Amino acid sequence: MQISPAHQKILLDTARNAIRAALAGNPQIVVPPTTDPVLAIPAGCFVSLHDHATHRLRGCIGRLQTPDPLLKTVCETACSCLQDPRFQNMPVTAEELPRLDLEISILSPMQQAANVLDFDPPNDGIYLIVQGRAGTFLPQVARQTGWTREQLLSRLCTEKMGLHPHAWQDPGAKLLKYQALVIGPVPFVEPAADAGPTLVGNNNTFSI
Repeated sequence: MQISPAHQKILLDTARNAIRAALAGNPQIVVPPTTDPVLAIPAGCFVSLHDHATHRLRGCIGRLQTPDPLLKTVCETACSCLQDPRFQNMPVTAEELPRLDLEISILSPMQQAANVLDFDPPNDGIYLIVQGRAGTFLPQVARQTGWTREQLLSRLCTEKMGLHPHAWQDPGAKLLKYQALVIGPVPFVEPAADAGPTLVGNNNTFSI
């Protein structure tokens, strides 16, 4: 998928507007109309918010797969990002937005891996299914941490799935992999002279 700078700006602005509306107490999600084939293509995505100064996560929610158009998915996951259960006792506020960065990850269709170690950590996101549970890590996790395949799978089991760190070695474990086009991170509140979003890169609802 090719995402032009113009498309990136539309997606970022859509996420910003959806988050602002949700924080203002607007319960109705209004998806901007579009006939653009790029924005209408079905695609999973994650929307995340980080503290600009510390890069501390403030929310990240996404959909791995969906039949909905990309623009709608970005809009809905942006709102859901504010409901990240990890921050239910310290939710994002409107006053906090100028201190936050926004990032959107657009996902490719998932592919069945030959085995649980059949993935490239810097480039592949992973979706592990084992013992009736499932969890995912975006490709950014491997790039930011430098973890090996084994470390990623172990941390995924313990941190996302509530399982033993070696649960991924279960003979019934299945792994799907995907790639992500990452827009951002960019300031949530655009500076006066905006140079435009940055595309980096080669979440069913999940948090990362």
